[in-house]
Amino acid sequence: MQIIDGKALAKQIREKVKEEVKTLDQIPGLAVILVGADPASHLYVAKKEKACVEAGINFEKYLYFHTEPEEKIIERIKTLNERDDIQTILVQLPLPLHMDREKIIQTIKPEKDIDGFHPENIEFLLAGKARIVPPIYSGIITLIEAADSKLKDKKCLIVANTETFANPLKIMLENRGAGCEILLRPFDKIDDKVKKADIVISAIGRPEFIQGEWFKDGAIVIDAGTNQLEEGGVVGDVDFESTKEKNGFITPVPGGVGPMTIAMLLENVVQLSK
Repeated sequence: MQIIDGKALAKQIREKVKEEVKTLDQIPGLAVILVGADPASHLYVAKKEKACVEAGINFEKYLYFHTEPEEKIIERIKTLNERDDIQTILVQLPLPLHMDREKIIQTIKPEKDIDGFHPENIEFLLAGKARIVPPIYSGIITLIEAADSKLKDKKCLIVANTETFANPLKIMLENRGAGCEILLRPFDKIDDKVKKADIVISAIGRPEFIQGEWFKDGAIVIDAGTNQLEEGGVVGDVDFESTKEKNGFITPVPGGVGPMTIAMLLENVVQLSK
């Protein structure tokens, strides 16, 4: 497998964003709300902060204990909605179980919703008229295109835990001419379905679950899984060792979808700020 270098692609995008920020009349502002002590969430937010600072974007972080009432989070969002110097807002997911995720996301003004998860923004996306694209989706599509692949007439398989994640991505791929199938839990006949796919996108959070022998020759593999091992280290959903000798393309974990998602987030900040 040839490696699709997400780090290198992300670096190019971040440099472009940095230059674009210099041309704006007002410094773009991103506010991030982080609830709880989940180590992965804190790591992701730290990476986003670093990327924003390097690009010249104003970054504000609001930390809350997991015991905070959700009304306190909602009040903070309402305040940020009215600030002209904060053009974009992000609520780091996942939220604590006792909080109403949909209620909190819906509080963000759609035009400030940097992740594109507000129902109004998802509705536009599903209709093929996206105002803002969730960074993970635009990152995945950019990585596929980096493998010199034309999406038209390609057979794509999205292996995911929920339709909430998979459906918008399916629409985006189909709008580019691809045929697309979603496979949800319990992942019945996954090996057969993977063998027939030109492009496989996985986001299930199961370490090294998808085996290399399942992929067809020349497949493009986008591994959006991030799994922390007990003995240390991070791996994807795809068993990299059994896959690396195959003919095709693959995103590494780490160094693939993660860096691209952050880079596309910065693009969204600039887009919404404009």
